[in-house]
Amino acid sequence: MLIFVSVVMVAIITVILTLPIGGPARGQLLSLFGLLVTAMVALSSTTFVGNAMAGMMLKALHNFRPGDFVRIGDHFGRVSEVGLLHTEIQTEDRDLTTLPNLHLVTHPLTVLRSSGTIISAEVSLGYDVPRQKIETQLIEATKRAELESGFVQIRDLGDFSVTYRAAGFYTDVKYILSKRSQLRGAILDALHDANIEIVSPNFMNQRQIKAGVEFIPDLSKVIAPGSGQNRNRTSRTVKVAPESMIFDKAEQAESVADNKEKLTQLIHELDTLKKEISKVSDETTQVALKEKERALSEEIDFLQGEVDSIQIT
Repeated sequence: MLIFVSVVMVAIITVILTLPIGGPARGQLLSLFGLLVTAMVALSSTTFVGNAMAGMMLKALHNFRPGDFVRIGDHFGRVSEVGLLHTEIQTEDRDLTTLPNLHLVTHPLTVLRSSGTIISAEVSLGYDVPRQKIETQLIEATKRAELESGFVQIRDLGDFSVTYRAAGFYTDVKYILSKRSQLRGAILDALHDANIEIVSPNFMNQRQIKAGVEFIPDLSKVIAPGSGQNRNRTSRTVKVAPESMIFDKAEQAESVADNKEKLTQLIHELDTLKKEISKVSDETTQVALKEKERALSEEIDFLQGEVDSIQIT
């Protein structure tokens, strides 16, 4: 790109110099062209320097690293690359979104804590269902979804329905997408088990139905694929986590970052060990320390090979 721009500028200057015009006019054209080039460089350098400064700021703050889940405005995903000028995230659709670092420091940035986060889902139910009954079933849903410290909140008292939020603590944030889906499924099952209909109070169906019909799935009709047996409640959910496919590049980037951090730590330990060996005079102690040095060197070589072998694509 830089070569192309240079060729274009040289071509423009050559055209100006070969024009059949007088010297003063040619000089004025060259001066005007110089002013335009200076203005373009000044404007572009502002953005370039701004992104570079923002990149150094992000590295200094160290708010996130490759593999972390982040949210910037409407963008959500895992960090797959952190550069001086831009940061790349892998979205829930496995696509890659590149954001200028200046955008990250000028907009609110949310980072999911690696120690755990709150998983939640909302559901709107009618005023005719007792609140205590709903809260009991929603707490049961958080237990079925294997969330810790489950709780229920009433988020809104609408004109036609009450909005409830079921939530709980979850530590393995790598599988947050699957856990959110699992919680919603558990809410469906828990409410249906208690004969609580999940329909809008102004629900309307054009079919003629008998009074007293409940809109809850008949589990006896749920058949396991490839068999003639009814599926029971415990085997209804197939636990297949799609995150390894969705966030493959972010996983690779996190693995490389982890290995580089460990590599730096081991190299520091090796340097400290070498200094310690040079100060020891006892032969038996020296042999033990040299054996430890050999093991550290082999581990460093192995990690370096792991880092070099991973191709992030």
